[in-house]
Amino acid sequence: MSAIYQWWRSLRLKFVSTLALALAICFTVVACGGGASTSSSGGGGGTTVAGISPEVVVDYIHKVAESDRTAYTKHVIGRLTKLEGKDNKKGVVTAEATEFWKQEKGVPLPAQMFRMGAELASEDGNFTIGLISPWNINDNQAPKDDFEKAGMAKVVETAEPYKAAREIAGKKYYSAIYPDIAVADACVSCHNDHPVHKERHADKVFKKGDVMGGVVINLPLKGA
Repeated sequence: MSAIYQWWRSLRLKFVSTLALALAICFTVVACGGGASTSSSGGGGGTTVAGISPEVVVDYIHKVAESDRTAYTKHVIGRLTKLEGKDNKKGVVTAEATEFWKQEKGVPLPAQMFRMGAELASEDGNFTIGLISPWNINDNQAPKDDFEKAGMAKVVETAEPYKAAREIAGKKYYSAIYPDIAVADACVSCHNDHPVHKERHADKVFKKGDVMGGVVINLPLKGA
């Protein structure tokens, strides 16, 4: 395992864990402090709780998670000399970003790093966060239910978040799908050149700035 990956993972683990704890405490205090009024709309609104709304909480979670991945993409991946076997002319660090980073002794791709962080952040059950896409490479990242399918279609169409209060397995959640934008050339090249993408979605060629999928956040509505 490379020194770059160890350093980045240690830093983001501490940050994500601290954020999750802070948000959990904040939301629990607010939720227990008063009643909740609920509305469900794909365009926003949603459940509100005295003092702070779940919509604001999911926005905070998304902002930190997306900023973390963007920083990793631009300031780590962008400095490596190789990306999936191809030379990076701007690279200054002798390492490769690759899907098979464990076997190749490289570093994870941005989507893989995001998933690992999402798994850590979701461990305590205060919220869940993950990636989905109608052009998924990983089968686990296909839109799964009616909310994700309808929301993902709307996000692709508008490039705006899709939010609603809903029930999952009998429990109330405030859920949001945010556009997952290609922020760097590395995002585009990795997907366009991937064998699974070519097989499943040969007619879809991403460009920088395109919506490539969605970031899904499910926040339990405690006290609602």
